[in-house]
Amino acid sequence: MERFAPLLLDLWRETGRHLEIGESLRRCTPLLARRLPLDQLWVRRLDRAHASLETVAAADAGGAAIATPHVRDSLTPEALAELVAFCRRGKPLRGSAAALARRIEGAVPESLEGDLIVGPLLRDGEPAGVLVLVARAPRHFEREHEEVAHALAEPFSVALENDRRIAELDALRQAAEADKRSLLTRLGRDDLSENIVGADSGLRASMERIELVAPSDVPVLLLGETGSGKEVAARAIHSRSARAAGPFMRVNCGAIPTGLIDSELFGHERGSFTGAATQRKGWFERADRGTLFLDEIGELPLAAQVRLLRILQDGSFERVGGTRPLHADVRIVAATHRDLQAMVGEGRFREDLWYRLAVFVIHLPPLRERPEDIAALATHFALRAATRFGLPALTPTRDDVSLLASYAWPGNIRELGAVMDRAVLLGQGHVLEVAKALGPAPGSSAPAPAPLPVSPVAPPEPSAKLDEAMVRHIEAALTRAFGRIEGPFGAARALGINPHTLRARMRKLGIDWRRFRGTHGISENP
Repeated sequence: MERFAPLLLDLWRETGRHLEIGESLRRCTPLLARRLPLDQLWVRRLDRAHASLETVAAADAGGAAIATPHVRDSLTPEALAELVAFCRRGKPLRGSAAALARRIEGAVPESLEGDLIVGPLLRDGEPAGVLVLVARAPRHFEREHEEVAHALAEPFSVALENDRRIAELDALRQAAEADKRSLLTRLGRDDLSENIVGADSGLRASMERIELVAPSDVPVLLLGETGSGKEVAARAIHSRSARAAGPFMRVNCGAIPTGLIDSELFGHERGSFTGAATQRKGWFERADRGTLFLDEIGELPLAAQVRLLRILQDGSFERVGGTRPLHADVRIVAATHRDLQAMVGEGRFREDLWYRLAVFVIHLPPLRERPEDIAALATHFALRAATRFGLPALTPTRDDVSLLASYAWPGNIRELGAVMDRAVLLGQGHVLEVAKALGPAPGSSAPAPAPLPVSPVAPPEPSAKLDEAMVRHIEAALTRAFGRIEGPFGAARALGINPHTLRARMRKLGIDWRRFRGTHGISENP
């Protein structure tokens, strides 16, 4: 065997250089043919779960691939047991194709003729397949060639295992692509890239600050009303940073039960509390080398704020029940709709944590301050909803946009998305029912509007005069409320009706709430 040592070294080099087994065989077969009476080389993979043997690659002495349309032979239970036993013995067999086909049923493809050597291939000591060497008449193999075939088992077993792993990775990739396509369909999007509507108009100032701070690693504090797009802004910061290839983790601080906040953020050790059956990594460890988005940071209890401050100062923390300091390389982006400075003054938010988080503050304007973006946003949400619901794509008309622009949007972009979803569903692909979608939601239990005061002795007035009386009455309430519709001091409360009902009535009567904003120098949200 010593004279075959250079050959084996060359084979190891080729099988290690090429992960795809077909390429390995095309490179190795000519090398073997120079030293052996070899015409063809076949590799077959054993699938014990499905009791079959499949040809994964074959090549001739010239290095050309042999087309084998993935020949797969089913094995009887007896043949499978015999093949497993043969592989475990670990020694190759030499003989004619007909003789070996009878001796190891299923191991030899029916198309083969001539003198053969069949050797076992193993993975971690278990049967993985067979290697078949073919010599056509008048050539034949000698006993010493069996020793060479025995030595070939190891490099080709490695090549077969590499090919198996490549196939598994490809299957995982295809599954991930299928999941991605399914997710995009549910989201109504064409890709996962961040397409921020209004980046060049209503959000221009905010986007300029995002572009400015993204390349750095300083903490960012996003301030804005609920639904104003704080998570979209956080993702934009992450995607434009040097951490874009790392994880982006979002934590809603207001949704974590108080007793589990430390465990969720910093992880816990096994047995640290009842129910901690295993060790668990917290959000900071999982976001290592990436960005951690702490949404609704104002909801974090004071005790958790202390531990958050420590990790912002030196990057170290301990799991619940642990004693060993851990480190995480994490960029923090926090967000809230609350007035954190006021909470600091009230003692509900730590002043030192405020200064740590507010290194760079970005204010996101509410939708009512971005009227120029409503048309583009409505179109975006309408097309997304049509994709999600499997309905024909429709875009808002000029009247639809005008109607949307007249609304106050207390729920901001999130509310607009819900309204357009409703408009698409109500229209069923024929039209966008924007007016209906802006009214009370289907199935709403909103109370009926309270009747406006009318003198009990006055005779019935014509409908037009009644509408005029309603207009005067609503306008008087709006004047007293400075244009505000909702809330304890809003016009809806004063009139005793649901805010959605009042808005619908105002649209019908042509009352523009914006005329009453800023009365007496006061400007409030509607």
